[in-house]
Amino acid sequence: MSPQGRQLILGLGSNLGDRPQNIADAITALSLVPGIQVVAYSQVIDSDPVGFQDQGNFLNCCIAIVCNLNAGDLLKKTLAMEETLGRVRTENKNGPRVIDIDLLFDVAGEYESPELTLPHPRWKERGFVVIPLRQLLQEPTLANHREWISLKAEVDALTIGGAGLRVWQGPTPWIKTQP
Repeated sequence: MSPQGRQLILGLGSNLGDRPQNIADAITALSLVPGIQVVAYSQVIDSDPVGFQDQGNFLNCCIAIVCNLNAGDLLKKTLAMEETLGRVRTENKNGPRVIDIDLLFDVAGEYESPELTLPHPRWKERGFVVIPLRQLLQEPTLANHREWISLKAEVDALTIGGAGLRVWQGPTPWIKTQP
């Protein structure tokens, strides 16, 4: 059965507790929402913290979903998921967190509300987004989607250094391996 809706790209990050499991829990929570199907995952990046240095490293990845919710409703769902999974919001927006789920791109184009701007306004400044995004856009589910061609060209043209970014070599419990 083919998924219904349109594709969106989300960024996931965690730097508290069992980071891989936190990402797996977020992906599971997303996949349990009626009208959302996770269709592709990027590689995972272990990244130094940005903005607030006195905290542990983050694990970051990008995922593609097919969704029949509008961007505003999806944001409400992801904020509720973050809270359920243990995220506590503080004054420090760049501080530590169990999970962070960012809406990055909607294949439908731009979206603007007081709570959400798509594409994400700072994605180009963040190597921990650009590097997994570059890899995600190679996945057949996205690479063959004509609406992502201009984003892929834009991402490929960016010169993002790899300082503070490493490909994660640890567990990725959300990716099921075939025996």
